[in-house]
Amino acid sequence: MTAPSRLNLYLDLIRWNRPAGWLLLLWPSLSALWIAADGFPGWHLLLVFVAGTILMRSAGCCVNDVADREFDRHVKRTVARPVTSGRIGVREALSVGGVLALVAFVLVLTTNLATIAWSVVGLLLSLVYPYAKRHVSMPQAVLGVAFSFGIPMAFSAVQGGPAWELFATAPTRAGAGAGLLDSVPAMAWALLLGNLFWVLAYDTEYAMVDRDDDLKIGMKTAAITLGDADVPAIVGFYLVFLAIWTAALWSRVHHGIWLATLAVALVQVAWHWRLIRGRARDDCFKAFRLNHWLGFTVFVGVVAGLA
Repeated sequence: MTAPSRLNLYLDLIRWNRPAGWLLLLWPSLSALWIAADGFPGWHLLLVFVAGTILMRSAGCCVNDVADREFDRHVKRTVARPVTSGRIGVREALSVGGVLALVAFVLVLTTNLATIAWSVVGLLLSLVYPYAKRHVSMPQAVLGVAFSFGIPMAFSAVQGGPAWELFATAPTRAGAGAGLLDSVPAMAWALLLGNLFWVLAYDTEYAMVDRDDDLKIGMKTAAITLGDADVPAIVGFYLVFLAIWTAALWSRVHHGIWLATLAVALVQVAWHWRLIRGRARDDCFKAFRLNHWLGFTVFVGVVAGLA
């Protein structure tokens, strides 16, 4: 068998053939862009957030695989990953991730100072997550914040002033912090909180796939922490996500369109319940991979509801 080329190894490293991962990040960010702009946000910001999401998710895969390389050798689903199998070295994987993150940062530089500052916070959160699995009983909550950070960044990019104006009236350190916080309205944080519950739902489904292996190696996950309550908890997480977004957006969207969106979303939640109730590995993984359709449904509801 012919050995894979370096390019193919890099594509495998960043999960290029598994787009569900970056779609889970993309839909809430795009929804936030549309909400912040009260409609189409313009081609510039659309390009920045689509390309930036793909690049940062890819960079995150590099860091995650390096951080988890010793654990992944004991997990059936991850044992063949390029770093774990030794086909790509640690330094090489981090270099690939660094280049991708740098390109994403260059894109963010075309927005404004507030968005640049929030992007640094988002980057730090994404670096913390792989290590949270060693110490936090619900590391999915850390991932939830990291995966939702495109929401405040989107609001900041749309509603924040030009870079040279952000701190014009805030020369002190405290004033600068206030100016940064003012660039993101309360609605954005409400949407981030709601989205965190969606991440809890789908990443717990993901963790259910590896529960047996994670128990053996001492990894901490929501699936292990929740135990037999995992299935009802996941359904509850989905419902809280939809409830918070409904409450936050009710005054902004067409009620009939949003209720139709909720109906479609709830049908999908019911389908997820049917898939995961038996806790079979393949069905739980299928449920996880289907989540991007739920995100797409909510995005369509936002776009149509704002029109």
